[in-house]
Amino acid sequence: MTTIGSRNPNNENRSRNRKQVMVDDKVPLLPTKKEEDGDGEEFDGASFSGAVFNLSTTIVGAGIMALPATMKVLGLMPGIGLIVFMAFLTETSIDLLVRFSRARKAASYGGLMEDEFGRVGRILLQVCVLVNNIGVLVVYMIIIGDVLSGTTSNGIHHPGVLQEWFGEYWWNGRFSILLITTLFVFAPLASLKRIDSLRYTSALSMALAVVFLVILAGIASVKLMIGGVMLPKLFPHVVDFASLFNLFTVVPILVTAYICHYNVHSIDNELEDHTQIKGVVRTSLILCSSVYIMTSLFGLLLFGDGTLDDVLANFDTDLGVPYSLLLNDIVRVSYAAHLILVFPIVFFPLRLNMDGLLFPNKRPLVLDNMRFASLTTGLITLVFLGANFVPSIWVAFEFTGATAAVCIGFIFPSAITLWDCYGIASKKDKILCIFMIALAIFSNLIAIYSNATALASKNLSPPE
Repeated sequence: MTTIGSRNPNNENRSRNRKQVMVDDKVPLLPTKKEEDGDGEEFDGASFSGAVFNLSTTIVGAGIMALPATMKVLGLMPGIGLIVFMAFLTETSIDLLVRFSRARKAASYGGLMEDEFGRVGRILLQVCVLVNNIGVLVVYMIIIGDVLSGTTSNGIHHPGVLQEWFGEYWWNGRFSILLITTLFVFAPLASLKRIDSLRYTSALSMALAVVFLVILAGIASVKLMIGGVMLPKLFPHVVDFASLFNLFTVVPILVTAYICHYNVHSIDNELEDHTQIKGVVRTSLILCSSVYIMTSLFGLLLFGDGTLDDVLANFDTDLGVPYSLLLNDIVRVSYAAHLILVFPIVFFPLRLNMDGLLFPNKRPLVLDNMRFASLTTGLITLVFLGANFVPSIWVAFEFTGATAAVCIGFIFPSAITLWDCYGIASKKDKILCIFMIALAIFSNLIAIYSNATALASKNLSPPE
């Protein structure tokens, strides 16, 4: 480490340079506000609204489509209560990360983990982010391909939106659509060096989520007025052990609904006023909770007991309202566009953590254009190949993704708090952390068991 009290003027510049190189273990490999990026442009700091949009987009991904089915299992009142409760736990875990980062003067999640648990702690966090984010991005790309180009199951091809509109051609096949999207959307957005540069695409992404919500609410309201829907059940119907166990199978969906911790430090580092991070987190969680609750409410109200695990699949049929087919297409296209714009915000921490894992002692990534370009190209290629040529990779990520997500969101922040070298945590904080660890472990075990059972059932079932 750099000796702070060094008096040798000949070593002063060397010491400062060494500190700049070693910063990779502490910061997210990017300049903070009012520093120059690799292109020599001065950055005066990110705005509050831009930070809110970026954090909210990190939170709201593909999982939103599973929430109506979750409400169908839990009932409306317990489901809404759990959405609010998980938002509270997420705010608590992020607040603990920020408080301990301030005390440790660590400007990154990985830096904080290294301060508390050494090099092993940092590597463990980075591996979890890589596993989680690569899995998420591969799944996003698969869903985008399914929505736009269709999917083939048991030898039967189900056309996507573009093939329904124009017919089946080479240019709207899965490979072509994903290649075009990667080259002309993902690659340019992934080439931006500051997360604040994604604020406009993040705002558009949240707007598209709201479009889906407005359409859902509009259709549900119309059908409610004409008596076309039944009021959803408020509480779960438990009659035996199987129905009781079924309640727990949806817990992993809610536990991982707000995972955004890997982007908090990057957003905080770029804020014009660092004291705003608490407000940014709270505003984002309120916004996302509102979207989650409204989506769950209107989705369950519209489709009732017919709500599928992925509510998007319900938009393949006649909705019983005028312009049903048009509304179906708008929902599907807006959802695909939403995921396309979420992609770069999830890719950003993936690249940073990969760089920190491979080059922990190099200068900040933003200052090395060759390293930045190589990592960006390599990771996008990896995700593209995984989504196109390794379809079974989704199965692997169902198991590893749940584990990595709960570690990032709850187990690591709780472990840092319980370790508490500085005596920062209160008794209430430690009790909450013990609860969060127990909840995370329970959620992960349920997720692994549910995925294993579903996989075994699929493999044992006779082909159609």
